Amino acid sequence: MLKFGFSLLLIAASLFSNLGFAQSTVTNPAAKIGFKALSHDFGKILQGKPVFYEFELSNQGTSPVSLENVMASCGCTTPEWSTEPIAIGKSSIIKVGYNSAAPGPFEKTIQVVYGGGQMQVLTIKGNVWKTPDQPAPSNKSLALLKSLKSS
Repeated sequence: MLKFGFSLLLIAASLFSNLGFAQSTVTNPAAKIGFKALSHDFGKILQGKPVFYEFELSNQGTSPVSLENVMASCGCTTPEWSTEPIAIGKSSIIKVGYNSAAPGPFEKTIQVVYGGGQMQVLTIKGNVWKTPDQPAPSNKSLALLKSLKSS
């Protein structure tokens, strides 16, 4: 009976400690950010040529807000951001790079965490065109035009 009572006490203590933890991660209702765009389509991209896009955001809340974390859905996408607090009414940038190593269509997400756990998801997409295995053949017409121009 003593073991059962002790086990029950441990379970109860564990539940109450988890409730206390959950309350400590309440989001900050004064923290509100807005984005000019939540997604960007790069269109056609040449394979092996990295591309970048800057998502602009502004503090629309009633207190300064910091970006706590910015996480990409895969290693081919790299976000860069400032950890400095954004003042009320001011703007900041999240620069997102995509390495375009693999050919084909892509769609990647970036999670932005701010204001005590609030989250916004951004999206980039496009289509990577395979780089030709060989260089293009020489253009004899172009050489002819160049020789005519120099004469």
